[in-house]
Amino acid sequence: MVAAMWIRSTLTYRASFALTLLSNLVVTFFDFVVILLMFGQVRALGGFSFPEVAFLYGTTATSFGLADLVMGSLPRMGKRVRDGSFDTFLLRPAPVLAQVAADRFGLRRLGRVTQGLIVLIWSLVLLTQSSLVAWTPLKLLLVPVMLASGAVIFGAVMVIGASVLFWAQDAAEVTNSFTYGGNNLLQFPPTVFAQDLVRGVVYVVPLAFVNWLPALYVLGRPAPEGVPEGAAFASPLVAGVCCAVAGLAWRTGLRAYRSTGS
Repeated sequence: MVAAMWIRSTLTYRASFALTLLSNLVVTFFDFVVILLMFGQVRALGGFSFPEVAFLYGTTATSFGLADLVMGSLPRMGKRVRDGSFDTFLLRPAPVLAQVAADRFGLRRLGRVTQGLIVLIWSLVLLTQSSLVAWTPLKLLLVPVMLASGAVIFGAVMVIGASVLFWAQDAAEVTNSFTYGGNNLLQFPPTVFAQDLVRGVVYVVPLAFVNWLPALYVLGRPAPEGVPEGAAFASPLVAGVCCAVAGLAWRTGLRAYRSTGS
């Protein structure tokens, strides 16, 4: 109901909404322009061709866009804890996390999702035309599973980051480094990064399960050194574990809340 209220408010000025949506799409597209410029100078990046890198970009951009659409209001938690306006959410007979996520719901964020889907569909066409992927029913099924699981993983990381803001109200930028920063990281092949960093996003903050590991299976490439091949199919399980950790972190932060400045 809260989200619907903000959507109705946004659509009151349809021309303004359309321009904002378009500008959001164009601004996020500049991330992909960087990749286009790179491939204007090279034929491969870390051993990956342009269609393969575009596939990595499209999957993570779509997953992150979906998570940002639903959970994009969470970084405001620090300000609400600091000024005491978070108290209003505690007075309503509705789940607090749902209220915070729906507050100031930004329908304009659909621009990010749309841009990611456009690149993803384009990459799938290029991969098929160039015969870089031998499509099987399992690989076809893994693509939507990857997108859904990736959105849940990103959303869980956002909730964990918002939970930290109960104690560190000015740490929103730190938590954004794992979400926005993770999205930027996953747009490029794991082969261009140090192995320690790759292991970190597999075993510490499991962002590699958003797209790297399942995408490598789809592209017919080996998993990073030390990572079992079966990890490509573990994204739904990892997403469930991340949700459990996020739920625990949120409840812990909520119990620690003592109104303004806590």
